[in-house]
Amino acid sequence: MLKVEHLTKIYDGGVLALDDVSFEVPPGQFLAVIGLSGSGKSTLLRCINRLVEPTEGTITWDGVDITKAPSEELRRIRRRIGMVFQHFNLVHRSKVITNVLAGRLGYVNPVFSLINRFPAKDMAKAIAQLERVGLAEKAQSRADELSGGQQQRVGIARALMQDPQMILADEPVASLDPVLAHGIMQYLEDINKKDGVTVICSLHFLDLVHRYADRVIALNDGKLMFEGSPQEIDDEMFKEIYGQEAERVG
Repeated sequence: MLKVEHLTKIYDGGVLALDDVSFEVPPGQFLAVIGLSGSGKSTLLRCINRLVEPTEGTITWDGVDITKAPSEELRRIRRRIGMVFQHFNLVHRSKVITNVLAGRLGYVNPVFSLINRFPAKDMAKAIAQLERVGLAEKAQSRADELSGGQQQRVGIARALMQDPQMILADEPVASLDPVLAHGIMQYLEDINKKDGVTVICSLHFLDLVHRYADRVIALNDGKLMFEGSPQEIDDEMFKEIYGQEAERVG
């Protein structure tokens, strides 16, 4: 169980990104986080694995307080949390296989990782994960030779290398067209349903939320505006989340 309690984040300059946000995520749930750009979605996801340090509040996962974890314990926690980024976050000049193997950096001797030397079992695991996302034949290609959709699939394969119990997907389809977006979401759905991995995914479009999410939370100016099933978001709630001028699609 992931518990977020009274989470607040104030950036330098007094910018309030999250304002007393609380919710829970049971193991194995697919949770969508929705809201306008600047509503706090990315900050929320990055607070969960402490890529961003919360200002106030607590985040506990399976009884462990992530917000108070010392560096070595945080390193162990992060091993179990895969991250998928909007802009893929790949090393473009490196081979696809090297980018995927980066998901094992928390597990191998740092000396070996610096010279890209990984155990044979990790090499085999990387190929298996690339097969899972349909990219095994691209293992030796440079990352920047791939399309956007392919690069995001590499990002998913990299996250899977961690054997994660939770994946944080920060607007993973915002840079993709609708057809490719559904393809990426289907991979995340497969990981969620078949592997039992908890997925917390920030999204813009309600049609994707309705199709893939078990539950949804909505943020507006850092405040939690809604928590429930996607089907509960009626026109009135939609306008509270997105504003009176927004037009509902999906």
